Amino acid sequence: MLVGTVIGNVWATQKDPTLVGLRFLVIRPFTSDGKESAETIVAVDPLGAGIGERVLVVFGRAARHCIGRSHDIGFQCAVSAIIDKMELEDGRVFGSTQAHDLQTKR
Repeated sequence: MLVGTVIGNVWATQKDPTLVGLRFLVIRPFTSDGKESAETIVAVDPLGAGIGERVLVVFGRAARHCIGRSHDIGFQCAVSAIIDKMELEDGRVFGSTQAHDLQTKR
């Protein structure tokens, strides 16, 4: 699993029938050093996360469970939580969005 920030939406008019009705988000993995990751992933969003929000993303069986369609689905990556706050061992605190982080540093 990983923590990431929602940076976009994906729309597909043609897709596998098992994916009909599902919402897809583009997510950039979170880095604790503040540098943006060059990687992105696409995840199914059963929770309704918005652009800029931090989310917990799961893969494989856990993702299929979150999506709620058992093993009969052609996707293995899903948003399992919308994060309110993260505290790291070194005392740094991160909020639900990057903007929230900037407000709390002042």
